[in-house]
Amino acid sequence: MLEKKQHSYEKAVLVGVVTQNQDADKLQEYMDELEFLAHTAGATIDRRFTQNLTQPDPKTFVGSGKAQEIKEYVKENEIGTIIFDDELSPSQLKNLEKEIEVKILDRTNLILDIFAQRAQTSYARTQVELAQYQYLLPRLSKMWSHLDKQKGGIGMRGPGETEIETDRRIIRDRISLLKDKLKIIDKQMATQRNNRGKVVRAALVGYTNVGKSTLMNAISKSDVFAENKLFATLDTTVRKVVIGNLPFLLTDTVGFIRKLPTQLVESFKSTLDEVREADLLIHVVDISHESFEDHIESVNQILMEINAHQKPMIMIFNKIDDFSYEKKDEDDLTPSSSKNVSLEEWKRTWMAKSKHPAVFISALTKENFPEMKRLVYDEVMKIHISRFPYNDFLFEYFDNDEDEASEKED
Repeated sequence: MLEKKQHSYEKAVLVGVVTQNQDADKLQEYMDELEFLAHTAGATIDRRFTQNLTQPDPKTFVGSGKAQEIKEYVKENEIGTIIFDDELSPSQLKNLEKEIEVKILDRTNLILDIFAQRAQTSYARTQVELAQYQYLLPRLSKMWSHLDKQKGGIGMRGPGETEIETDRRIIRDRISLLKDKLKIIDKQMATQRNNRGKVVRAALVGYTNVGKSTLMNAISKSDVFAENKLFATLDTTVRKVVIGNLPFLLTDTVGFIRKLPTQLVESFKSTLDEVREADLLIHVVDISHESFEDHIESVNQILMEINAHQKPMIMIFNKIDDFSYEKKDEDDLTPSSSKNVSLEEWKRTWMAKSKHPAVFISALTKENFPEMKRLVYDEVMKIHISRFPYNDFLFEYFDNDEDEASEKED
């Protein structure tokens, strides 16, 4: 089920709706993100279909006329996949497959497919497989044949049990097995976290594709996989980092995303535990993305859901080298290119005045890294002092001009 697929980019179309809770501008943002997700999964987008509705149609998500329009288009243009921006109910999925007769995916299914491709370790694969089965269970239809080899032996099948009921039982058994397996691994990982002693733990959090892994590599001089695609890394990576004479542990976690499937939140419990048990959160933001404010809100919402929102936090606004958008009027800080924005100008924006300490950097070019390292050092030191109040030999590190110069050379 979780075998890596060799993608030869398949043609797909996207479908979304404007509703009373989602205006046209918001839908455009979601559709852009959905297209990026589709590209990451191995699809090329041929066209987008949108419709204005008070709320999604309970039978086919879009209206019957729009469904017919999509059906005719995919047939004429040999489209093999239709991707919907929201999660489809089991009945909507069944009706659409029957009506249009091509592969139907929703946003949740697409994200699960990407996770399945990206999972590298046994633990990550187990987490993704559990999420996939939890998603599939209520969506079994007569099109489904067998998920696995049917359990053999006389007496294993109940009287009158149908094939689909057998498949449901196989899935439920598999889910139970995977949950038990994850419980064992969770205990092992909890033991590992406890064995890390009293060293300060910092966790990189943020929206997917904001540069967390690139920043991890730059700070820790490690080789965590980084790529300009969504969910480039799924497995939690922990590295020991030393800034000045101050050691601490830095964790790179899976990126968050809007409309994150609930199945993944549950399956990736241990990954989120790394965030929950961290002493300091380093929230990385892609300042070059036009929806970065929504990304901040989405991350904060998930942090609140896992009860990690009150932890000490640093805001790192990344990709200042890639920042650009059109100037709106003379009084706004809206330059036409990144060359017109100095660090001093960034520091006068609202981002620098948030309740959390903030810094503006480029993880790719290492611009403003000395200031970023100093901020991380100061925040880790506050936590360190609370645990080791007599360990004051580190206090003057960043007041030393020679050390600061060496930081700039690095």
